[in-house]
Amino acid sequence: MIGSAFARRLVQAGHEVVLAGRREGAGGLRLDFAAMPPHRELVEQLRGFDLVVNAAGIFQPQGKQDFDAVHVNGVRALAEAAVEAGVPRLVHVSALGADAASDLGYFASKGAAEDYLLALPAMTVVVVRPSLVFSPDGGSTRFFARLATSPLAPLPGGGRQRVQPIHLDDLVEAMLRAATSAPASMRLDAVGPRALPLREYLAGFARALGRRPRFVGVPMRLLMPLMPLAARLGGGLASRDSLRMLAAGNTGDATAITRLLGRMPRDPRQFIDLGAAGALRGPLRVQRAVAWMRAGLAALWLGTAWVSLWGYPREGSLALLARLDLHGTWATLALWSGALLDAAFGVATLLLPRRRRLYQAQLLLITAYSVLISIGLPEFWLHPFSPLLKNVPIMAMIVALLLLDRTDGPGDR
Repeated sequence: MIGSAFARRLVQAGHEVVLAGRREGAGGLRLDFAAMPPHRELVEQLRGFDLVVNAAGIFQPQGKQDFDAVHVNGVRALAEAAVEAGVPRLVHVSALGADAASDLGYFASKGAAEDYLLALPAMTVVVVRPSLVFSPDGGSTRFFARLATSPLAPLPGGGRQRVQPIHLDDLVEAMLRAATSAPASMRLDAVGPRALPLREYLAGFARALGRRPRFVGVPMRLLMPLMPLAARLGGGLASRDSLRMLAAGNTGDATAITRLLGRMPRDPRQFIDLGAAGALRGPLRVQRAVAWMRAGLAALWLGTAWVSLWGYPREGSLALLARLDLHGTWATLALWSGALLDAAFGVATLLLPRRRRLYQAQLLLITAYSVLISIGLPEFWLHPFSPLLKNVPIMAMIVALLLLDRTDGPGDR
C-alpha cells in the first residue's frame, strides 16, 4: 500500500519510476526478497538509478517469506548492490517501535535492518518509521473499520492503548521531501499530530460510517490464548505479537515530520471525509458478505457430515448407496469417507488461511456427487425439495468466494 502510493507520488512530482516486485510487470524488475538474484545481476539492474525505495514487508511469516529473509537478508542484499551500483540515496520503510533488541520477531528484524542501513557510509539512507497508517485501501484500516462498526466490538484491555495514526497522503508527501532533500542519513518517525487511545480512534471510524460506537473491554489475559485462532481467521492482523505491540504503545515525536511537511499532519478526526467513507463502505459490505458465505458454507459441510453419520437412518443411507451399486463394506466405507471429507471441508473453510485450492476441491466434489446421483438417483432432480437443484446456487456461491475471498493483499507487488 505504502509503496504503491509513494510510486504514484513520485510520478506526480515528475520522476521516472521503475517498479520491482515478485512478478515482473511492464517495464519493471522481478525481485523477490525470499529468492534474491545473484549479486552481480542485481548490481547491473540498479545502475543508473538516483534512488532505491524499499517498501517490502510482512506482518506474519509464511513459508520462505520469513522475517530474516524479507526484513534483513533481502534488505542487505539490495543495499549492497545499490552501493556498488553507485545509487546515492535509499528510502527504507520500517516501523515505529523497530528495535534489534526486541523479543518480537517483527520489531527485531526491522530494527536490525535499520541499524545496518544507517551504518552504510556510501549513501544517504532515509529510514521511515510509520505508525498506524490510515488509507481506505489498507488492510489494517479496513480491519479497524470492520471492528468499529461491529454490533459489539471487543477491545483488548478496554482499548486504552495509545496510538498515533498518520494519513497515507501525509506519509508519502513526507517521504518524497525526505528522499529528495535529506542532507544526511536519518530516521523519520512518521506519526500523526497527537496520540489518542485506540478506543477513541475506533469510535471515530464508527461515527464517520454512521454507526454508534459499541465497545466491550476484554482483559488481555483472556484474549492471548485465542490469538492463534484469531490470526488464522483474520489473515494475521490479530495475533499474540500484534497484541503485544499494541500494549507497548505506538507513539512518537511529530516534530520532524511537521518540519518536513511545513505543517502539522492531519488530525485523525479529518481522516474520513465523504470520499473515504464511501471507499470504506464497499469493501466492508464485501467482507461481511464473504464472512456470511464462508460461515454458511462451513455449516453446510459440517451439517451434511452429521446428517450422513447420525441424523439420517443408516439403513436409508445404505439403501441409497445400493442403488449406486455400493454394498456391504464398500457402502459403509463410502458413507464414512464421504462424511469425514465433508467434515474436513467444513473445518477447513473456517480455519485455512488460503482457501483457493479448497474451493476448487469443493466444486469438484459437488460436481462428482451431482453426476453420480443424476445417474443412479435421477428422480432427485424432480424432488419437491430440489436436493440436486440446490447444488447450482451453492456452486455459484463457491465461485463467488473464489473471486472475493482473498488473503494475500490487494496485488502482486
